Amino acid sequence: MNSRAKVLMLQGTGSHVGKSILVTALCRIFKQEGYRVAPFKAQNMALNSFVTKDGGEIGRAQVVQAQACGIEPVVDMNPILLKPTTDYGSQVIVLGKPVGTLPVERYWQYKETLREVVRSSLERLRSQYDLILIEGAGSPAEINLRAHDIVNMSVAHMANAPVLLVGDIDRGGVFAWLVGTLELLTPEDRERIRGFIINKFRGRKEILKPGLDFLESKTGRPVLGVIPFFKDFKIPDEDSVSLYENKPQTQQNLTSGSQTPDLQIEVIQLPRISNFTDFDPLKSEPDVQLRYIQHGSESLHPDLLILPGTKNTIADLLYLKSHGFVEALQACLRRGGTILGICGGYQMLGKKIYDPEHVEGFETQAEGLGFLNTVTTLLSPKITRQVKAIHRKTGIRISGYEIHMGRTEVLEPYEPVFEVYEPTEPSTPSASHPRQTWVDGLQNSEQTVWGTYIHGLFDNDLFRRTFLDQLREKKGLKPLKDVQYVLDLDQELDRLAELMKKNLDMTQIYRLLEL
Repeated sequence: MNSRAKVLMLQGTGSHVGKSILVTALCRIFKQEGYRVAPFKAQNMALNSFVTKDGGEIGRAQVVQAQACGIEPVVDMNPILLKPTTDYGSQVIVLGKPVGTLPVERYWQYKETLREVVRSSLERLRSQYDLILIEGAGSPAEINLRAHDIVNMSVAHMANAPVLLVGDIDRGGVFAWLVGTLELLTPEDRERIRGFIINKFRGRKEILKPGLDFLESKTGRPVLGVIPFFKDFKIPDEDSVSLYENKPQTQQNLTSGSQTPDLQIEVIQLPRISNFTDFDPLKSEPDVQLRYIQHGSESLHPDLLILPGTKNTIADLLYLKSHGFVEALQACLRRGGTILGICGGYQMLGKKIYDPEHVEGFETQAEGLGFLNTVTTLLSPKITRQVKAIHRKTGIRISGYEIHMGRTEVLEPYEPVFEVYEPTEPSTPSASHPRQTWVDGLQNSEQTVWGTYIHGLFDNDLFRRTFLDQLREKKGLKPLKDVQYVLDLDQELDRLAELMKKNLDMTQIYRLLEL
């Protein structure tokens, strides 16, 4: 192959039309064909993030795409990550490290500096791979954002990339979206669009043919794929939009005639919930019913009530208090349930939270929920690292990652939950390379409330099963003991690739790439 990689870009008629999953599928398809392929998204706005091996923070979608490529994720795949803290500002992460929390006006000014960051990251990837699959964000036809664009058409021009435009037919109006998007682009940008992909189609394709014929005649561009609606692939979602879209289905599961699973687990759906993929493995356990709830009154006597991570701990803590969750948490304990807090949720369980540097918002302090005797102070720099740990009670080894700006102080003698060490530490400590360890997490004396900073706990199969068995025994049920569910992500990605190959015109896509 050439020393400089080929490029293909997928843009969308709007957010959540399926760009990320399509890029993921194409990554796997080209990997299967023997190409060295990598993903790229210049700017991602998401609260689901991940920590790379060198401690950089990037969007979760690019991590999954890297896994589809069979490569290690690096910060160049997502050089700019925005994590909204309020309706008007976001924490800005550049090349894996936070540079501050900026209101939108200041961020627009800062974008001119970031163009070169985007260019440099893209060029580094192009020098290492045969093919770069680029994902846009939102829509390229946002008139008010065009002058400040560093993720859609500006990147397409920067890379000289052909663009495929993706539309979501499940929402209705897909032909108006596709044609309207083209009409709103400048002539130069419009030339970049080389074809369409229609996503999330339900029904027989022959019924759609008159619309496809009209679209191709009207625009002079081919439809390169009609992707059927699918929902049975266990591939992590990019962001919490999916929680709102899937909520009615989750409620329906509870009222169906099927037998209710033994364990009821609820996750509080905070307004700024982050890393909700922590709980995806629980959804697939045969003895678990997992629900997301938005008000304390929705709680239905869970065996486990989870406070997840959040990008704004104090603001979401106030949300908890105003939406009946204090009563729901207390009721959970009264009925013999367990409470778990992860990251921001762990911080909320304590006595006080301080934010003297305004790391997350305008409030400088707040009273915590008071379930644990801790005080948390939000401070920079941000802690981002992959970790390995030992669960002290069972001796089970786990791996995970930390992403937080809080430092939590325990105000009484306590038994920590985990002994933690970074995976970069030598496996055999020596005098010159002693293993650096620390402790993480806390549980109350009754072992009914506990918290941790470690994300990805439930990705560890043995720990997850042991933890669920402890809930079963607490409820008077027999433990299952054997691991019931193991995610084979590679198998899921291969299944996804096969579905896409059946419904995409890969011959035309290869022609676009001159491969």
